[in-house]
Amino acid sequence: MTQTDKVFYTGKTHTTGGRDGASRSSDGRLDVKLSSPGTSGSGTNPEQLFAAGWSACFEGAIGLAARKMKVAVPADAAIDAEVDLCLVDGAYFLQARLNVSLPGVERDVAQALVDAAHQTCPYSKATRGNIDVVINVV
Repeated sequence: MTQTDKVFYTGKTHTTGGRDGASRSSDGRLDVKLSSPGTSGSGTNPEQLFAAGWSACFEGAIGLAARKMKVAVPADAAIDAEVDLCLVDGAYFLQARLNVSLPGVERDVAQALVDAAHQTCPYSKATRGNIDVVINVV
């Protein structure tokens, strides 16, 4: 593990039953049923949870970049994240797209914000070189 100066937060969950089970955080703020993608189950799935976490973190990283660049992030900024669970030759893998909407921000400025966010977002760092990622300014 990488040496660190400070751990800001540790998310803790307890999961049982795998993709068709349940997951609950140690503080009780997250308590979700899980179901496999494409089934009639009533729960969410790991790909949706990953997409939600990554897009939330990425939007925070855009805010950090905007403050450094002295640019206002529009109140209606949004990210549509898509995380694909893929199968090739019996091996599963992920690929992802982040579609970033920054209404009213000039395209070159929006692209600069997105590029900076992709360098600082911990989820982007974790996926870099590990899965195919496309980030679109829409």
